[in-house]
Amino acid sequence: MKLNRIIIAGGGTGGHIFPAIAVANALRSLLPQLDVLFVGAQGKMEMEKVPQAGYRIEGLDIAGFNRSAWLKNWNLPFKLIKSFVQVRSIFNRFRPDAAFGVGGYSSFPVLRYAQQQHIPTFLHEANSFAGRSNKILAKHAALVMVGTPGMEQFFPSDTLLYTGNPIRKEILSSVPDRSHALQQFGLMMGKPTVLVMGGSLGARSINASMVNGIARLLQQDIQVIWQTGKGHYPSLPEPLNAHKQLWVGEFIQHMPEAYAAADLVVSRAGAIALAEICACGKPSILVPFPHAAEDHQTSNARVLVDAGAAWWVRDADAERVLVDQIISMMQQPSLREQFSRAALGLAHRDADRVIAEQIIEKLATLHE
Repeated sequence: MKLNRIIIAGGGTGGHIFPAIAVANALRSLLPQLDVLFVGAQGKMEMEKVPQAGYRIEGLDIAGFNRSAWLKNWNLPFKLIKSFVQVRSIFNRFRPDAAFGVGGYSSFPVLRYAQQQHIPTFLHEANSFAGRSNKILAKHAALVMVGTPGMEQFFPSDTLLYTGNPIRKEILSSVPDRSHALQQFGLMMGKPTVLVMGGSLGARSINASMVNGIARLLQQDIQVIWQTGKGHYPSLPEPLNAHKQLWVGEFIQHMPEAYAAADLVVSRAGAIALAEICACGKPSILVPFPHAAEDHQTSNARVLVDAGAAWWVRDADAERVLVDQIISMMQQPSLREQFSRAALGLAHRDADRVIAEQIIEKLATLHE
């Protein structure tokens, strides 16, 4: 079977969107004439980021399960039914040869419909603890690719393949020198620099820790690049907001420069964020989001902690101890170097190409 048209489904956060785009780019590099259509959730960030990357996208009227407010899920079955109707229309118009899912709200109805139509489906599970949707879809998938080893407990072994997690190519392909990277954020050479980020949607505990402790970091002569997440720009006293050793914004447009400038990264423990941290060889302090499905961010963090590549701070403790941990880590350059080497040992720099090749090769063997 030759691959001419493929649907790529998933989104909701940068941790789903950017890997999906990376795989699409890898597929296009191998098959320049390939027609790629993304399917995402209306109102989510994929509806903006995917077209910016040069791909078409169609949105579904669907939402995820709300774990913190159960009453808000009353209309979820109706949205799911509507999404299947929309998916059927998309498939009838586009007629894909295969569907690839990366997780997120839209992934399940797209891949489930493809399986019902006997269209080959491919999954990628980025986290070290598999989500329920992927466990269901994996039963009929042509191939299940995973970001961490030891996932046999979740997926059929005969279709399971460990590939690592795909990351944005620009993170590795255009690594700037440190001087240029610091200049991008208006910072100075010769000073320790920490990159703080809570993901594209922000992290309340990390942001609160920074609001309360940013003055202490600056007093320690530590420079800070702080991504607050959408809608979380903090109210800081004017002298701090304009401090020459601080860059703060809702979203970082120049991530290669941010990583190149950083001596230490503070982050949530989303699988793709960790893949980027490891690929860049950065020591890190991780604050897993405790309400992620199946608490998968804690599982993700443990992989790095057990490998000696990171420290871990519980979300409930972050406001009390996170700034102290940053200062402590900055005072231990040999430990940071040790963590950096361990992080590089976990890195998979070509996962996007491996996934693209596996999809093409698997399709070629089907129906022979």
